[in-house]
Amino acid sequence: MAGKKQKTYSSLKTHLQINLEKGADIRLAPFTHFLQCHTNGVSQFYKEPAKKYLSERIEELNLAEEPDFQNYLPLKWDIPFPPLENPKFTFIDLFAGIGGFRLAFQKAGGKCVFTSEWDKNAQKTYEANFGEVPFGDITKVSEQEIPQHDILLGGFPCQPFSLAGVSKKNSLGRKHGFADETQGTLFYDIVRILKEKRPKAFLLENVKNLRSHDKGRTFKVISETLKEDYHVFDKIIDAKHYVPQHRERIFIAGFSKEYFSESIVFKFPDPPKKEQKISDILEKNTPEKYTLTGNLWTYLQNYAKKHQEKGNGFGFGLVDLNKVTRTLSARYHKDGSEILIPQGKGKNPRRLSPEECRALMGYPSNFIIRGTGVSDTQLYRQFGNSVAVPVVSAIASHMMEFIEKKIQKKKTKKKNLQAA
Repeated sequence: MAGKKQKTYSSLKTHLQINLEKGADIRLAPFTHFLQCHTNGVSQFYKEPAKKYLSERIEELNLAEEPDFQNYLPLKWDIPFPPLENPKFTFIDLFAGIGGFRLAFQKAGGKCVFTSEWDKNAQKTYEANFGEVPFGDITKVSEQEIPQHDILLGGFPCQPFSLAGVSKKNSLGRKHGFADETQGTLFYDIVRILKEKRPKAFLLENVKNLRSHDKGRTFKVISETLKEDYHVFDKIIDAKHYVPQHRERIFIAGFSKEYFSESIVFKFPDPPKKEQKISDILEKNTPEKYTLTGNLWTYLQNYAKKHQEKGNGFGFGLVDLNKVTRTLSARYHKDGSEILIPQGKGKNPRRLSPEECRALMGYPSNFIIRGTGVSDTQLYRQFGNSVAVPVVSAIASHMMEFIEKKIQKKKTKKKNLQAA
């Protein structure tokens, strides 16, 4: 490698003609994971499929070279959020979306060693920003194929749990466990990975209604399952103190009983007292295409009037520019009705642009959303499904400070015992 110019990630993509705009090649997940983890013990999980892809790609393109990673590594990561060179801890990113959890925990000093996200468009946005293509459907990935990690992260979908298997075992007088109650749900995939890899901690996120879902039974099963191996804490947090949006989500943090043997109490961070305002993130000159058409604006007004007459609260959300918005949802692309920006007398209101949605969810301005083959419709869905990044960042730094204090306390206790 002496005297050889260091390749960039972009030049490698150009050389191997990697273009995700038409969809990600499934072989790219282990390949890009290996590129980011080739210098540590995690590389063993990705090396063979990565070598296979490189060999096949060179053959497909008729390149006159040997399939040797020494021709490419180490890479210079010319992407907005490159992997840390000297991380303090490792984590995995499940149901990753476009990487809100990753942004927060990478900022807190962590290195991501495994990512999973099934949506093809979200994969494009994720790769553009982190230089890594997520693995697809997590239900198809064995827990043995996932590297060891310190923290598991995931914003999992809310699903009811079936009673069939449990009822049968109860009638037979047999004890049932998490596998019986959670089988067939995506939460089960989180649990099987926790059981196999035993990370020190986890952080999960879900909608506020998870607590009341299925008359409270869903949350009861989740809590009891997690508490088998972890000290578990949860809190509903409103993002309005971090971003100009009313967005309540439940966060569930867990700390391993193996690692934290003593009784511990984790408190989520207190939010800033000041509420944000939507005017702080609005762009000055948004394209005309985001202004509602006359027909759509008339329809929304009539729809709201009809429901008001019935005593219902359904209707559009015309924003007070000095306050926070309603919750941005994945359906925002349909008509934008939950968050409409007034444009003065005589002009129809407009929906937020994807760039404004990026700011509304707390993503930095250098987070790439253009030039990746992802439409506005998909971008609205991606941000509507995302976590509010500053909220997760606050929790991440709080968790890492908490874990570090416990580690130091453990070391001091051990040192004192040895000295005694």
